[in-house]
Amino acid sequence: MAEETKTGAMQVDIELVRQLATVLDDTQLTEIEVEDGERRVRVARTITAAPAAPMQYAQPAPMLAAAPAAAAPAEIVAAPQPTANAVKSPMVGTAYLKPNPEAKAFVAVGQQVAAGDTLLIIEAMKVMNPIHAPSAGTVKAILVENGQPVEFDQPLVVVE
Repeated sequence: MAEETKTGAMQVDIELVRQLATVLDDTQLTEIEVEDGERRVRVARTITAAPAAPMQYAQPAPMLAAAPAAAAPAEIVAAPQPTANAVKSPMVGTAYLKPNPEAKAFVAVGQQVAAGDTLLIIEAMKVMNPIHAPSAGTVKAILVENGQPVEFDQPLVVVE
């Protein structure tokens, strides 16, 4: 893993990073993180083409104590959604359309929003990150469901 020397510089275990990269390739995951006390190593990659069918996730090797990846199968949409003016996810995480399970959604299709209004939140590493409207407009489409895992740069909400 990574160790800190007396000078404060971090030493990285290159072999571990290579092993984690191999696990990413073998399992088709986009990222993996291993934590050992205060030390943490995260390896991530960007996928340029979306798969045609839901991916099957394999369990990581037993020596890697990574958190299990929970993913819902992708739903097939009959008509393509307009994504030209979509607000995209700035991170990997879980999208929530409501501030809590009992509350009403932040926005609804057809609703007028002002620049800076919260459209939804993305939970990443137990931190809730609000996603704001970049400009004023009307919500034309909500492209994710409450509790759905999202990827970096995935279209979330169309505001025109």
